[in-house]
Amino acid sequence: MAKKSLFDLYNMKKQGEKIAWLTSYDFPTAQFAEAAGLDMILVGDSLGMCVYGYNGTVPVTMDQCIQHCQAVRRGAPNTFVVGDMPFLSYQTTDADAVYNAGRFLKEADVDAVKLEGGVRVADRIRAISDAGIVAVGHIGLTPQSSGLLGGHKAQGRTADAAKLTVEDAVAVEKAGAKLILVEAVPPEVTAYITKILTIPVLSIGAGLPCDGQLLIVSDLIGQFQAFTPKFVKKYANVAEVVTNAMKEYVKDVKGSKFPADEHTYKMVAGEEEKFLKLMNGK
Repeated sequence: MAKKSLFDLYNMKKQGEKIAWLTSYDFPTAQFAEAAGLDMILVGDSLGMCVYGYNGTVPVTMDQCIQHCQAVRRGAPNTFVVGDMPFLSYQTTDADAVYNAGRFLKEADVDAVKLEGGVRVADRIRAISDAGIVAVGHIGLTPQSSGLLGGHKAQGRTADAAKLTVEDAVAVEKAGAKLILVEAVPPEVTAYITKILTIPVLSIGAGLPCDGQLLIVSDLIGQFQAFTPKFVKKYANVAEVVTNAMKEYVKDVKGSKFPADEHTYKMVAGEEEKFLKLMNGK
């Protein structure tokens, strides 16, 4: 499978072919994603909750993101990979934003980086883009700054709020972002944004009328159990399958049914007798 380029993603928008985007945080899951034909993978800072059990994304560090991006790249060498810039990796200065975005490319061989915010981070997006790095915008519900939004709530649900969301989208495109993710916004607003922007518009909980969709892999496969956002569709229940498998294992161990004969290594014929003689000093 040939890796999608930015040119390919733009062609998909022009031709009306939806872009399928999924998060991944490790080598095996990235292998599955590539085998399944995903167009893009996001190594999201959602790894803070899905991998490390944090209460949110804020504690995630650059080094954690880089390490997980490296694992994903090894697992999906032929997939367009986006590294998620964690909290405080770009909010401070343009120089910090460019330096940290560059780390993703140099150390993890990603194809692009994503950063949250609209108008307020336009300068950061411009600096990253001017450095020759593909920047992906993220507007609507932005988890890193959810405190300012009143928590993890849908955005753009009133006329005034929708107008601000559109202004964020326009600012992101003008700043040089090549793709944009819209999160937890009504589909009416997403449709308008998709119509006026020339860059591909991707949705996570922002409805169907856009150029593609993103889901968190841990939600999609039913692995993350803390909560399930309204916009998630579970395609499997891995938590149930794995838990049941572990219960069967415990049962077999307690009942001396595992390991069975076929799970053990045998001594070479005649060697057990020699071994016992050696141990008995005979």
